[in-house]
Amino acid sequence: MLGPVLRRLGPDRLDRTSRAPPAPLPDDRLRRGHSQAPRGTDRPSRRGRRGRGRVATTTPSDVPDVLAPGLDVVFCGINPGRVSAAARAHFANPRNDFWRLLHAAHFTSRLYDPSEQFELLKEGVGVTNAAYRATPGSGDLRRSDFAGSAERLERLAEELRPRWIGFVGKEAYRGAFGERPELGLQERTLGGTRLFVLPSTSPANAAVPWFDRLDRFFELAARVRGMPQRSGARAVVLDPAGRVLLVRFEDALGSWWATPGGGVDPGEGDAEALARELGEEVGLHAFELGPLLWTREHWHVDPRRFGGQRERHYLVRTEAFEVAPTFTDAELAAEGVHEARWFTVDELDTLLTGPRRLAQLVRDLLEHGPRAEPFDAGR
Repeated sequence: MLGPVLRRLGPDRLDRTSRAPPAPLPDDRLRRGHSQAPRGTDRPSRRGRRGRGRVATTTPSDVPDVLAPGLDVVFCGINPGRVSAAARAHFANPRNDFWRLLHAAHFTSRLYDPSEQFELLKEGVGVTNAAYRATPGSGDLRRSDFAGSAERLERLAEELRPRWIGFVGKEAYRGAFGERPELGLQERTLGGTRLFVLPSTSPANAAVPWFDRLDRFFELAARVRGMPQRSGARAVVLDPAGRVLLVRFEDALGSWWATPGGGVDPGEGDAEALARELGEEVGLHAFELGPLLWTREHWHVDPRRFGGQRERHYLVRTEAFEVAPTFTDAELAAEGVHEARWFTVDELDTLLTGPRRLAQLVRDLLEHGPRAEPFDAGR
């Protein structure tokens, strides 16, 4: 039997039911995140006695596992860095974005400090590592550091039954299973536990923008919560000078630009939705809908509504016009829209856009015209 553990409690940040209060722990110091054991020694875990084929009771690391039965998701890092080892807390480097990404993607109801790591259990979230040895960087690990990692994760999944394990960095998954994964949902499962690979949140991965990392955290959050993607339609609006009309969004991803459009309501077709959306967002009312150019799937967790959007992007050619939305500024802001303006294709290169390669897509469209068949434009 697994020993007493800190169970989850509190109202869910995505409108789930409250959790049971925590059960007593055999060592209350771990519950508070304060361990008096000497550095480098084994520490009691929250998972009960050691037994054959069971999750180990000790963590041979300065950073204890944060685990309990029935969690929604367990995040698996690569290994503790020196800052985390000194703090005895996961992802403790202040330049590591892990805690900020958790909160931005609505895994947590507030922004937690690494010292509060056991409070994550209230939110249905746990944390472990693929390798326990602390190093200055993941590049200092040896293959032997991952010995038994796959088997330990299999036992974790069997005994504690988390719904998902999210690997924070490709190397965490590769270290455990010896395979190079792509980011996102994995075919492999551990019993009933699904696996998902996220970008590393380490400062060493700072070249990957916040926008792209949060997008993957959003996807996992939507999958964990079972939040549906809605159907959407957008218009690539071009004037005779080859300029494209974009709208600016301000949200958890930051400030970014996209083509106008939005969700397709039940019983509504794409043409009807675009007629409504283009009027509301930019004041374009009379236009001829051109061919379907490309599709795009992206994720953005809105706790009140949906987890993302499956979009179809159509060509609309029109004379240049002054943007005059029928929506008020307040109504647009409620939709996350804060500005609309025309751009030359060269100006697109300086913008953060969705899809990310919009500049190249528009450039190809202007030079070669629409492709014979629509295609996936990427995230």
